[in-house]
Amino acid sequence: MNPTRRTLACALLAASGLALAPVQAQAQSTAVKVGVVGPFSGPFAHYGALFKAAAEAYVASQGGKLAGKDIEFIYRDTGGPNPGQTKTLVQELIVKDKVDYLGGFVFTPNALAVAPLIQQSQTPTVIFNAATSAITEKSEYFIRTSYTLWQVTVPIAQWAARQDMKKVVTAVTDYGPGIDAETAFKAEFTKQGGTVVESIRMPIATTDFGPFVQRIKASGAQAVYTFLPGGPPNLGFVKAYNENGLAKAGVQFLGTAETDEFDLQKFGDSALGLTTAFHYSGAHDSPENKKFVDALKKRDPAAVANYASVGAWDGMHVIHKMIEATGGKKDGAKALATARTLQWESPRGPVRIDAKTRHITQNVYLRKVERVGGQLVNKEVQSFGPHGDYGLDAK
Repeated sequence: MNPTRRTLACALLAASGLALAPVQAQAQSTAVKVGVVGPFSGPFAHYGALFKAAAEAYVASQGGKLAGKDIEFIYRDTGGPNPGQTKTLVQELIVKDKVDYLGGFVFTPNALAVAPLIQQSQTPTVIFNAATSAITEKSEYFIRTSYTLWQVTVPIAQWAARQDMKKVVTAVTDYGPGIDAETAFKAEFTKQGGTVVESIRMPIATTDFGPFVQRIKASGAQAVYTFLPGGPPNLGFVKAYNENGLAKAGVQFLGTAETDEFDLQKFGDSALGLTTAFHYSGAHDSPENKKFVDALKKRDPAAVANYASVGAWDGMHVIHKMIEATGGKKDGAKALATARTLQWESPRGPVRIDAKTRHITQNVYLRKVERVGGQLVNKEVQSFGPHGDYGLDAK
């Protein structure tokens, strides 16, 4: 690390009370250290559990080593959207634990909080979930294997217009990804000749969705496009959607991850027919997905194949290739140069890392909830083909 970069890094990390040794000069341990940051407690703890199961399943599927190197996972619990705590945890991972790579990050504010730290320490960081377009702009050491709201929203806005929908309401959780979702749908749907008759933003702590759903019902819209941050909010919104008679009134539900496999069976019949556009379904029919599901279940029988676990699985594939390219040595620049060139067959279908944005290009699928063999599944009924992230281009 040159003197200027070292000075900047010391200034950034001083608040942690930890001394910063030159990252490039530290002695190599026998294992490659991967810090995984996510919620392992609280209402979103299932994300952390799925990150852990999928990351460890990937390593097990490779014979227990990556590029001949032992892997040491270090897990850190953010508890939820908590940028301050997340920044402290990442400072400790970089300086005290001397991790070679970072992965995880469910919430956009947490990812944004650590961008200066990973930039100055040159620590390659793979986003397993957080979905706001701007994240990868904040540090050249971010790579994303999840999705963005622009990426999966533009195709469903186009599809809605082709179904002769003219009036739609957007109802989103009021933080980064929700605002991206609202902006993306409105921009594309309007471009296609439709009208967004009302844009509703719901506080992230909302538990009572009844008043918002009543506004949707009163709007005269043919459909509601919604974004929610996963977990309990999904169940609450869909319950309110049905209890307030929107489905019976013909107001179609359009979404992205709201029918997440982790919670899907809890919905019961209220989920049947819900329409989403997304990059992955646990029911995706391919050899790679079967391999992924089998490896995941072998590692943790309670684990669910969903967007969080596949994001972690593919995230570990990227880390695997970076370890391979660097021979297991700490070389952030070389690792990133390799990541920018990657393409592979994922459990979700063919994917590649965009060299410019460091975001994953992937197929987006139209999905409808159906019951198959007694279980609810997100059945892929159409592929919209490969899509990149439209969010950065929209600025």
